[in-house]
Amino acid sequence: MDPTTRLIARTLQPARGQAWHGGPTPVGALRGVTAAAARWRPHPKRHSIWELALHAAYWKYAVRRRLLGGEIGGFPRSPANWPELPTAPNARAWEADKALLAAEHRLLLQAIERFPGARLGRSAGGRKRWTWGDLIVGIAMHDAYHAGQIQMLKRLWAVR
Repeated sequence: MDPTTRLIARTLQPARGQAWHGGPTPVGALRGVTAAAARWRPHPKRHSIWELALHAAYWKYAVRRRLLGGEIGGFPRSPANWPELPTAPNARAWEADKALLAAEHRLLLQAIERFPGARLGRSAGGRKRWTWGDLIVGIAMHDAYHAGQIQMLKRLWAVR
């Protein structure tokens, strides 16, 4: 594996489960979160942990699809970006959506690990002027941002 893509993959999935900043990945942040806590909103206009988990899963899928040239099927939830919660947001559905996030995380890591490091500085194409490296580092930053939000929501849930 290319050393740069290895470094990025280690950022997305740290060896000891926590990133350099001491926080978990979004997948790790969901450990111990119940369905009730996951669907709770601190305010009607704020996202829940569950919504953040689905949002993170979607963007892992979207970046992986770009890396693989669009050769994968569609994301199993809709709408894109902020998928709706299941019609019955219960413990079984929560476990399924946590598994979806974990699967998308694992598949994204595999795609990054296989991505040629020599292409990281090249344009990723499309309407934006980002490079492949920008896209891959961006998803790592996206993970850190939303993992932090999840951690904060867990604390707010505990003192609600």
